[in-house]
Amino acid sequence: MDVKQTKYELQHIIQGASSASYDALIQTVSHYLKSGKRTGPVAEEKHQNKIQETARLKVFAKENQLFIKKISEEKFISSGAEQKVYIKGAKQVIKLNDAIYYASWEDYFHNLLLHNYFFSDTAYELLGFYELNSVLYAVVSQPYVKANCMTDLNEVKSFMAVNGFLNTRRHDYYHPDLGLIIEDLHDENVLTNDGLLYFIDTVFYIDPVEFWKIFN
Repeated sequence: MDVKQTKYELQHIIQGASSASYDALIQTVSHYLKSGKRTGPVAEEKHQNKIQETARLKVFAKENQLFIKKISEEKFISSGAEQKVYIKGAKQVIKLNDAIYYASWEDYFHNLLLHNYFFSDTAYELLGFYELNSVLYAVVSQPYVKANCMTDLNEVKSFMAVNGFLNTRRHDYYHPDLGLIIEDLHDENVLTNDGLLYFIDTVFYIDPVEFWKIFN
């Protein structure tokens, strides 16, 4: 990995420059949120903004016909603390995520962009939004991966180390040069199929100080 080039590309993707079709709507929504609020690196400030972000997302979704009216419950396959998962045919899953793991919706959309950069074989595409019991969910699609053996977490650790990510604790990693944190890389979020690792659920965070530093 060319760290300098990677950082340059990531900064531009977060700022809205990407040629990947699956990033287009994610970047549009992220830019919409950024243009309408005062942002700050402190988590408490972002939490205060999240209610306003949710309200603005509902307006945006309504104005752009991005509200999905119905999710077929017979397609439901699993759920976790942050999302509900539905099968869509043989090759895709649909995920509903309420961004509970993130201090802001903008951070959640940045996570999607970062995931798509590093793990394009399981890239997310934003389809729209869904509201259930007054909770707003982002609706994303992702390629379906079926594991055919248990994931060796030592292989995950080696893979991340080769790419400059240091194991900070259990399933969490940090890249000091890129200023990126990635968490929860356990064997339910990293699947193995025919000896290859597939990262299906990642939780990226940006270290705002290190991420935006420019290499000399």
